[in-house]
Amino acid sequence: MKIVSWNVNGVRAVIKKDFFKSLEELDWDVLCLQETKAQDKEVAAALSPYQKYHHIYNSALKKGYSGTTLISKIPFQSHSLDMGVAEFDEEGRIICAEYSAFFLVNVYVPNSGQKLERLEYRKAWDAAFLTYLKNLESKKPVVVCGDFNVAHGPIDLKNDKTNYNKTAGYTQIEIDGMENYLQEGFIDTYRSLYPDNVAYTYWSYRFKARERNTGWRIDYFLISKSLLPKLQEVEILSEIYGSDHCPLRMVLN
Repeated sequence: MKIVSWNVNGVRAVIKKDFFKSLEELDWDVLCLQETKAQDKEVAAALSPYQKYHHIYNSALKKGYSGTTLISKIPFQSHSLDMGVAEFDEEGRIICAEYSAFFLVNVYVPNSGQKLERLEYRKAWDAAFLTYLKNLESKKPVVVCGDFNVAHGPIDLKNDKTNYNKTAGYTQIEIDGMENYLQEGFIDTYRSLYPDNVAYTYWSYRFKARERNTGWRIDYFLISKSLLPKLQEVEILSEIYGSDHCPLRMVLN
């Protein structure tokens, strides 16, 4: 199975930037999008070329904000939205599709905010999401992909020292949140295959960050440890434009 994950930073904007052409070249079975920034009907209209496939939309109550989408060429057995915790379930951040061998979770983790005003919310969200994932894993293995809004270590961002505990995405609280997923047995697939590679998935639109490769690796594929023997490849497709994030592609045997 070939799974593509991409924070598109607005689905109605990205489709104007060779989005469909880029995806045609990727040969995907399942497409997971984050930060669609549109309501369900608007997402469906934007992605109308994919209406022949199986699709799940999860929009935020607040219009033009957050949101996730999953498009699958392979039928799934069931699906669900959100994690069943009221304070975390209004922003369209989670889609879960059940396949025969695993649950696939598409997630857009909350950003802690420019002034870290949402850092405590983020800490609680991470804890609740880990509980949600472990509950799923008690039934069958889990694949989780998306924008986790955190660089796990110094190798995962260009300027680690100047950002540490000052910038959303690289505070110790957020780093600990990611570490907790790994300590509970989930595998960071890219780092598992490429422990020393410097590769980024997000670049600010400011200061010519992408041109200078001043980036962050904040988009991930995590898998249950039992799926590790099936992991064939994970690619960070930094040559594909259209968003301030690039897509990732994982292949499972």
